[in-house]
Amino acid sequence: MPTGPSSHSGNGHLDSHRFRQVLGRFATGVVAITGVDPEDGRPCGLAANSFTSVSLDPPLVAFCVGHTSTSWPRVRGAKVVTVNVLAEDQRAVCAQLASKGGDKFAGLEWTGSPGGNPVLAGALAWLDCAVEAEHPAGDHTIVVARVLQLDTHAEGGPLVFFRGGYGGFFEPS
Repeated sequence: MPTGPSSHSGNGHLDSHRFRQVLGRFATGVVAITGVDPEDGRPCGLAANSFTSVSLDPPLVAFCVGHTSTSWPRVRGAKVVTVNVLAEDQRAVCAQLASKGGDKFAGLEWTGSPGGNPVLAGALAWLDCAVEAEHPAGDHTIVVARVLQLDTHAEGGPLVFFRGGYGGFFEPS
């Protein structure tokens, strides 16, 4: 049986649907990026599944934000942004923060991080970060941020995005 590229369905064809379908086979964690809008003092945020550590020294992380995001300019206005690592039972929180318009924090419980931003109740961990660089990349912006403070917050498994859906991580027995 052949094992080369020609044996795969799709013949390597590349369009946005196929790109999403193939990359959907890579599981990612889900985070919420939060801040306090300096113009009105209200919490703001967005959900992202494109988060990664970049460097230990200095401590850097990165996440990607779509160019069409109306939330990122509000979050970006804060001097410090907070990354909340979402737990497997926070699908509704993710959906609320991923929605367009409205009060994304309506009904959400949160406390303030040392940087003054929302740490969502039930999040597994939080990281207060200062944005160091923003790099345009296709239809997104890659944001590189220096970690200023961080801590664990709640116990449980992570919210995972895989094949277009959300789920949890189960450790084998």
